[in-house]
Amino acid sequence: MVVRKETQQTGVKVNQPAQRNVPHGIRALSAILAMVMTMALMLLYAPTPHAKAEETQETQSGAMLSIDSSTAVLTDTSGYHLSATVTNTTDQEIPSGTLTLAMNAFYTFVSRNDIQEWSEGTGQIPTPDIVGQSEVPALQPGASANVRIDAESSQEALASINSWGPKPITLSYEAGGVQQDKAHTFATRTGAGINTPDTPAMNITIVQPLEAQGWTTDNTMLEQLVNKGGVTSAELSKIAVPGKEDEARLKSLEQTFTKHDKLQVVADPTYLKAMPMPTQVDGITQPALFDITAYSALNDSKTYDSASVGTSQWNAKQALKNYQLALGDPNASMTTYAWQGTGNWTIEALTKAKQQGYDTVIATHDFEENDAATAETGKAIVATDAGNVTVLTAQSVLSNLAQGKATSANAEADGEGTTAGRLARFVAQSAFYQMEQPYAERNLLVCLSDNSDPAVVDALMTDVEQSPWLNITDLNTLSNADPALSGDDAAAIVPQSDGINDATQANLRQTLNTLAASTNDIKRFNASILTDVADDAKQAPTGLKAWRRQLVNAHGIMALHALGGENPAGSTMVEGAGQLASLLINGVAITPTENVNVVSETAQMPVTISNSHPYPVTVKVSSLTNSMQIVTSRFDTVEVPAHGEAQVAFTIRVATSGTADATLSLQDRQGITFGATQTTHITSALQISDKTGFIIIGIAVLLGALGLWRQFHRKKDPDE
Repeated sequence: MVVRKETQQTGVKVNQPAQRNVPHGIRALSAILAMVMTMALMLLYAPTPHAKAEETQETQSGAMLSIDSSTAVLTDTSGYHLSATVTNTTDQEIPSGTLTLAMNAFYTFVSRNDIQEWSEGTGQIPTPDIVGQSEVPALQPGASANVRIDAESSQEALASINSWGPKPITLSYEAGGVQQDKAHTFATRTGAGINTPDTPAMNITIVQPLEAQGWTTDNTMLEQLVNKGGVTSAELSKIAVPGKEDEARLKSLEQTFTKHDKLQVVADPTYLKAMPMPTQVDGITQPALFDITAYSALNDSKTYDSASVGTSQWNAKQALKNYQLALGDPNASMTTYAWQGTGNWTIEALTKAKQQGYDTVIATHDFEENDAATAETGKAIVATDAGNVTVLTAQSVLSNLAQGKATSANAEADGEGTTAGRLARFVAQSAFYQMEQPYAERNLLVCLSDNSDPAVVDALMTDVEQSPWLNITDLNTLSNADPALSGDDAAAIVPQSDGINDATQANLRQTLNTLAASTNDIKRFNASILTDVADDAKQAPTGLKAWRRQLVNAHGIMALHALGGENPAGSTMVEGAGQLASLLINGVAITPTENVNVVSETAQMPVTISNSHPYPVTVKVSSLTNSMQIVTSRFDTVEVPAHGEAQVAFTIRVATSGTADATLSLQDRQGITFGATQTTHITSALQISDKTGFIIIGIAVLLGALGLWRQFHRKKDPDE
């Protein structure tokens, strides 16, 4: 994302409080002198055309500098410490060289355009103040070296800083008398030890969504459900389980949450219910982070119903119920938030969220005022047909940096290719936002990623906690803050487009169609394959009716998780739902039948049907041969006991000797074929064993007797 470039000179306000009691003439003179000095420094240190051309030529081979760690928040006692990796990205050896860290101790960024251009390396800001240098060894092609620069707070450049705020820093690598590469970053000075008046800290709320990184099916639980006739409600709810890596990740996040108690955690309640150690959270989302924005964009509730995902599965009431089950406390309460999915919070999506019981939604992207002069409170009140909805809006630049995204889509921000570089920019950007309007009361929202690295979250929170211009607040405080926009102003910024491209929508429909197919299989199994039997009163909680209901609910749980907004394991859940349907359908099967040899006009072909399920089934068995001379009876109906077998016999009729294949298949009571087919080979060697045969034998005997009589009564020739 490229930050919108502005020409406002709002940052100048930072220096005004200290001049409040100074005569206007002196203030004007001071401003003129400051401008002259800045312009002189820019002219003095601006590269000559020759040097600039040389730099361009040498840096085309690729980025050589990578910032591994740096001091983002600079105080009067911290000093500055940087670790960088220098890599030879050329195909030639680079001789030993020098890494130089320089800054402009007196510069104050005056606009968003100014700070962005510096990050992208296009800002013509001189950095004459050398903070430190370090030797870089000779590097073979592809080789790397780690280099550190450490400067104490007494270092001349650091000690000369006389104003708080972000300062431009240049990291340059020179070898063989040629500048090999350069990176641009920031260090933000606090007001500690500087004789400047304090301004009110700007409020900031940082939210970490907590959800599974990958859902999978508990195959053991699935087999128990199918083979044993049901499980407990608690077991059924865990048929979809987080991946193996989730438990270890949650432990790391728990440590981060404990260390930074002001970090707001908003969790998927189904994730809390599935994990063995529910964590302390500050809010819950819709179950399984169901994608409300995609649901609204598709605008086809019947398709979702066909996939066994009804609105009751993801409303705010169900979210709270899941949370209560996770805690084991039916009276527990928690604020629910509808978290944004892949699409935008259009007015239709906001209306649907409100109808589902969500008074507050969190917009993680694409819900900001495009022409806002300054960063505003991340809250808007939007009127919908279902009532007002509070939209908590993430500040895009800070949120993207916190999520590991550089501010330039084309990787032009050369210092933001690493976590350390992005955190330095985050700190500088937040300070700049405070300096834009130092006395305005605002509360910015920063949304982290669902797959945030716990170590990065820890580093971010540490930097924010060390930034005195920021005051960390909670979601409740943000929700109760005065909205930046409401009424017509809020309506004007609601996205008109759902933000879901054709490919994403096609994939969603494919997922829904696949889930609808497995839903139909389960419904057909319940209605047209299982035998209706009266439940034993003693077994009512786990009887046939309860089992049928659990089969539908299990599929619904997996289908819901397959439709999560940012769930990377959607396909896995679709496969799990299909596996459940397959186990049910394929649990009733035809046992392979041996080949049949027929030696008469009629014979019997026995067929065995097995049932692996805990309740009896009633099915039709079909037989169809590929020959007109060798045929079988067409259908037979059989009831197969639970965990048992039953046999039917098809009559074979033969008109002549030969062979044929009988295809055997199962049908439900509605005549719809299901399961795998079997083929039985029939061989006919027709033997004479009926009246016609006896007549033929009689004629043969008479002819034989006549032949013998003629042999004995024949007149012999004289020669015989």
